[in-house]
Amino acid sequence: MAVGDTSGRAWQRMLSGRRLDLLDPSPLDVEITDIAHGLARVARWNGQTSGDHAFSVAQHSLIVEDIFRRCNPKATADELLMALLHDAPEYVIGDMISPFKAVVGGGYEKVEKRLEAAIHLRFALPPHAAPTLKDLIKKADRVSAYFEATGLAGFSETEARKFFGQPRGITRESLAIEPLPAYQAQALFLRRFEDIEAARLPGAKVAR
Repeated sequence: MAVGDTSGRAWQRMLSGRRLDLLDPSPLDVEITDIAHGLARVARWNGQTSGDHAFSVAQHSLIVEDIFRRCNPKATADELLMALLHDAPEYVIGDMISPFKAVVGGGYEKVEKRLEAAIHLRFALPPHAAPTLKDLIKKADRVSAYFEATGLAGFSETEARKFFGQPRGITRESLAIEPLPAYQAQALFLRRFEDIEAARLPGAKVAR
């Protein structure tokens, strides 16, 4: 169904009981438990990774937030939360690999942006990250992608450098990149979210 076509069902029922409208998502229908559950069961790289478990978007999100935090030690709790939630729309629309996004075009991006805004507003964040912050999060995302590509997805270092650049100051050994069972990735994602949320309270220190 095309964006703007309301002739069919455009909502998804979540395990929380919420019905999330994909074309007009409401922050009131966003729950962190649904996000964590969904992301822990969405596979990165279309599932084409080594290991006994799929490498989930939840685990990827944790790694990106970890890299972002280390590279930006003065980041605020709000910025850390936006890093953790940078792929949160994928709990509804899945992780579409970059080559397919290019084929699909703008429709996918419109839905993704609407979902991102609803998710951010649900947690009292700006609808979208400011361009400078978005670039910093994307940089952390590309570092994670490099190590995922070479460590799990069968890319050579030369191929990975071409698509994601050469990471500096971060090593694979410092990242929790071994694929985890879904329930573990889900629990870790929720725990990190709760730690950051606690740090957002007045007078609290940023979670490191």
